[in-house]
Amino acid sequence: MEGHGAQAGIGTRWALAALGLLAVLVVACGSEETSGGGAEPVAVDQLDSDAVGDGISALESITAEGLPDPLVDPAELLSGGPPPDGIPPIDDPRFLATSEVDHLADNEPVLAVRIGSDSRAYPVEVMIWHEIANDTFRPDGADGAAIPVAVTYCPLCNSAIAYDRRVDGRVLDFGTSGLLYRSALVMYDRQTESLWSHFNGRAVAGQLTGSELEKYPTATVSWKDWREANPDGLVLSRDTGETRPYGQNPYPGYDDVDESPFAFTGELDERLLAKERVLGTGIGGFPTAVRLEALIERGVITFEQDGVEVVAWALPGTASALETFEVADGRDVGATGLFRTGVDGRELSFTRTAEGFVDAQTGSSWNVLGEAIAGPLRGKALEPVEHVDTFWFAWAAFSPESRILP
Repeated sequence: MEGHGAQAGIGTRWALAALGLLAVLVVACGSEETSGGGAEPVAVDQLDSDAVGDGISALESITAEGLPDPLVDPAELLSGGPPPDGIPPIDDPRFLATSEVDHLADNEPVLAVRIGSDSRAYPVEVMIWHEIANDTFRPDGADGAAIPVAVTYCPLCNSAIAYDRRVDGRVLDFGTSGLLYRSALVMYDRQTESLWSHFNGRAVAGQLTGSELEKYPTATVSWKDWREANPDGLVLSRDTGETRPYGQNPYPGYDDVDESPFAFTGELDERLLAKERVLGTGIGGFPTAVRLEALIERGVITFEQDGVEVVAWALPGTASALETFEVADGRDVGATGLFRTGVDGRELSFTRTAEGFVDAQTGSSWNVLGEAIAGPLRGKALEPVEHVDTFWFAWAAFSPESRILP
């Protein structure tokens, strides 16, 4: 494959181009700070990715002869401004222990990913500048089996999703293509240079067209809530190999419910305002969008999803990363969780308290991550259900048949 030539954009809005330019030029004026408290970030053992192949690249030409027909209209794949990997993914993530982090405010959002016993936080103040972290989890401890994972964050859709990087026995690693589809990040894998939708983990063009990545539950919660729940966890550091003003938001004002999304070419679903925040679940099945404003107000909403009783809840205390220049100064948009309601064969019902949640059946207290922290069920955990916190326009674009609750 010859280089990473960018696909020509069609109808890209000037404002989006300006944002992309900002993301590139900020290298020249970025902060040199890499971590908090003087602690030295450490690397974790990474599973080697497969070798780069010699096939036809969809990154160079989506409709190149010899490739399968793309799953999306090529005219809807728009240039976001930067070239491929102009927003650089993190390929060598380095971490701090929870106790070593002192540069995050309590209300700053972090992406919480837990696989088995391996629990990690990816601060949005870092991910907003990189969008993808190619990482490796070990759910059974340092000597256990390795799971290659891509943790992804799309600022324009305000969505965070973690994916297994294995496809048909191959280990892929992902970069940012420089393209957007329905305003969402389009990733590419370096092994085949196929194009992948961040929002649903499906290859939409290239040699791997039609392949889908397995998802892992991902929650966006406050640093305080994650820190208290994971004293022995790992936190992605600012030591990324790049220079960026971590802690600052390159998209100030984007989180405005009265503004239109960038680079969105489809018809907006007018059942809700385009940038109203929702908790979405059931993509690819029977999709449901829970309005965040109502969920914050009620605390808890229980409903049936794909034949299973689930509970959605929300807890105040997490800042919006997309509102103000400083991430920590964003307004409180809360954090959500979505879980099955059963524990050890017993169905539970919940209400919100000042600090978290309590179940009516045992009086046990639960944190926003679905873990019982006090009472008869202390040490138990609810089974998380895949969901995404996002803007309505993005959820509706990928799940147009979605119902809305309440």
